[in-house]
Amino acid sequence: MSITRELGQRIRFYRKKMKLSQEQFAEMCDLHPTYIGQIERGEKNATIESIYKISSALNVSLENLFNNIEVLAAPDNDPLSKISRSLSQLPTETQEKICNILQEILQLL
Repeated sequence: MSITRELGQRIRFYRKKMKLSQEQFAEMCDLHPTYIGQIERGEKNATIESIYKISSALNVSLENLFNNIEVLAAPDNDPLSKISRSLSQLPTETQEKICNILQEILQLL
């Protein structure tokens, strides 16, 4: 998945969580609704200014908006991407246990 598409999906997730239409959200961001739709679908690379406006309107930090996006944007057949997708579906406690096991394995190598 591309970074542009992943970012768009995150923006759509947060917008829908706020129960806003694209039109309502675009007005809050002072951006055109068509542009918001293109960003959410991953068709447009948003400018940093637009991303800042979007982040502010969503009340989500830029850090949270981009957190782990490079891992999620890796090719689907990439081992790290496969591991990340699998782990993201598990509870945090289980993720931590697996992380500890992996660290022990790496020490043995």
